[in-house]
Amino acid sequence: MTPTTNNKDKKRKMIPIATKPKNVFSNIFFYIFLLFGLMMIVNFFSSGVDGEEVPINKVLSYINDEKVQNIVVAGDTIEVLLKDGTKLVSQKESGVSFDEMLSNGNVDISKVAGEVKVEHRITVDQILTPILMFGFPLFILFMIFRQMKGANGDILSFGRSRAKVFDKGKAKVTFNDVAGNDEAKREMMEIVDFLKNPQKYRKLGARIPKGVLLVGPSGVGKTLLARAIAGEANVPFYSAAGSEFMEMLVGVGSSRVRDLFRMARESQPSLIFVDEIDAIGRQRGMGIGGGHDEREQTLNQILIEMDGFDTRTDVIVLAATNRPDMLDPALIRPGRFDRRISIPLPDLRDRAEIIKIHMRGKPIAEDVVVEKIAKKTVGFSGADIENMLNEAAILAARSNKDKISSTDIDEAALKVTLGSERKTLQTDEEKKLVAYHEGGHALVSAFVPDMDPVSRVSITSRGGSLGHTSFPPERDRYNETKTRLLSLISTMLGGRAAEEVVFNELTIGASDDIDKASKVARRMVMEFGMSSLGPIAYEGKENAMWLAREMGEGAGYSQEVAAKIDTEVKKIIDECYAKSKEILAEHRSKLDTLAQLLLEKETIYEDEFKKILG
Repeated sequence: MTPTTNNKDKKRKMIPIATKPKNVFSNIFFYIFLLFGLMMIVNFFSSGVDGEEVPINKVLSYINDEKVQNIVVAGDTIEVLLKDGTKLVSQKESGVSFDEMLSNGNVDISKVAGEVKVEHRITVDQILTPILMFGFPLFILFMIFRQMKGANGDILSFGRSRAKVFDKGKAKVTFNDVAGNDEAKREMMEIVDFLKNPQKYRKLGARIPKGVLLVGPSGVGKTLLARAIAGEANVPFYSAAGSEFMEMLVGVGSSRVRDLFRMARESQPSLIFVDEIDAIGRQRGMGIGGGHDEREQTLNQILIEMDGFDTRTDVIVLAATNRPDMLDPALIRPGRFDRRISIPLPDLRDRAEIIKIHMRGKPIAEDVVVEKIAKKTVGFSGADIENMLNEAAILAARSNKDKISSTDIDEAALKVTLGSERKTLQTDEEKKLVAYHEGGHALVSAFVPDMDPVSRVSITSRGGSLGHTSFPPERDRYNETKTRLLSLISTMLGGRAAEEVVFNELTIGASDDIDKASKVARRMVMEFGMSSLGPIAYEGKENAMWLAREMGEGAGYSQEVAAKIDTEVKKIIDECYAKSKEILAEHRSKLDTLAQLLLEKETIYEDEFKKILG
C-alpha cells in the first residue's frame, strides 16, 4: 500500500538464443553397445565350425590307428577328416608346431591316408584385437572432440572471443530508429564521420577518441545507440558483454580480449562494443584475489590493448554502463575512454518521439493522444515505453479489440509500474483499513506544498500491494527542494497516520512506506545537508557504507556523529508524521467520504477526488 509515481527504472532483459548441447556420453555408450553387438554377431557366425571338437591326444591316437584321411592345420586349429567321413576339430598348443607334436607323441605322419595341408587364415580375433586395443580408444576420443565442438565446448576455443559480429550492411539500425538523445547523436556523428572519412581529420592532426563511454540508466538505449553508429558508418561491429570475457580457467579473459582486438584490427575500420563494462572494469585492488585474480588480469589486458593502439588504427571502442563510479580510473583516463556521453532518461519531447516509433505497425484508436501519454510517463525509459505499448497491444487483443485504445495504454502503464491486477479475498474490515490507508496518502498529498495532484486512488490489489495511490509528476524534474522532500515524506506516512487517527491501531501495511520515508530522510541528512548538522556529506551513499563495512573499515565518522545523524533522521520523520496526523484530523470528514467512496467503487480518479476536496 504505497503511494507510487512512475519514476521507476526497469532493466531491459535480453534472452539469449542458445542451442541445446548434444549428450556426448549417451552417444559414446551407443557406439560401445553397437561395437559389442557386432562382435557377438561375428563370433556367433565364426564359431560355427563343422566337426566335433575333440582333444589333441585323441587326434594323435586316430592317426596311429590309421583312421585319418586328411588333416588341415590352420594356426592352432586342427581339422581332421576320418576315413568314414567324420569331421573332427581340435586345438593344439600355441607356439608348438604340428610336426613337433607328432614327434613328441611318436606318431608317424605317413599313417595319414590322404594329405596334410597347412593353411594361413586370418581369424576374427586377429582382426578385432588391434582394433579394440588401438582403434577403439582413438574412435572414442574423436567422438568426444567432435561432440564438444558441435556444442561450442571445444577445449581449444576457450581463449577465442565470443563477440557477436555484425558485418557491413547487416546492421540495419540507424539514427532514424533512435528517438530522442539528440545531444548524444550529435556527438556520435563525429565518430561516424571519422569512420567514413578518416583522412579529413588526420590531415589536420586531429585524433579521434579511442574509446567512447556511454553512461545512463538501464533501458535508455545505450546498446541501440551503439548499433546505430555501426549502421550509419557501415563498418563491422563487434558486440560483447563484459561477463563473456570471464571463465573458470585462468588467463581465458585476457586471451579473449586479445582475440577480439585482433579481429577488429584485421577488419578495420571497425567498432568494438562492450556492454556492461563494469563487470570487468571495476577498480583494481578491491577483489578477494588481490592483483592476480582473473577479472583484474582481463582489465589489465584491455588497458594494454587500448593504450597500444597505433594512431593509424581505425578501431573505436564503445562501452556502456550504468555504474560509472565503479570503473577503474586507468580505464576512463584520456587515451583510453577519452569521451563520456551521458544518456539520461527521455524528457517530454523525447518520450513523444519514442512513443511514435513503438506505435509503428500497431493499430491505434483515435482517442489516443501521444502528447498526453508522454506527460503521463514521466520517468519512463525507452524500454519501459516499449514494454508499456506491447502490454497495451496484448490487453487489446485479449479483449478482442481491433485497435489499441487509451484505456488499454493507461492500464498497461499501471501494469508496468505496479504489476497485474489480482483479486484478493479480504474481509470487510480489511477493505476498510486499506480504504482509509490509501485515502490518507491522497488527502495528505493534497494539503502539503509542492506535491503533484492525485490521478488515481484504488484499493484493488496489484503486485505485492493491497492498494495504491498514484500521482505521476506533471513535468520532468531535475532538482528537488527541501520543502518537496518533506512533503513527500509526509505523504508516504499518510497511510500509517490514517490508521492511527481513525482506528487507533497500527498494521504492517505501512512497512514499505516507512522504509522509503526513512531512506529519503537519511539521505537528506547524510547527502543533501538538509539538517542542523549542516552541509556535510557523511558517506550517505548506501553502497559506500556497505562496502566499507564489508571491508572491515569504519563508516568515516565517529559514533557521536552517528548518534546525531540518527537523531536528525528521527526528527524529520516525527515532524512529517505529526504533520500528516494533523492534516487528517483536521479534514476527517473528507477522509471518511473518500474511504466510503473507495469501498463502493474500489477506484476513483482525479476529477472525483477534486469533488471531495471541494
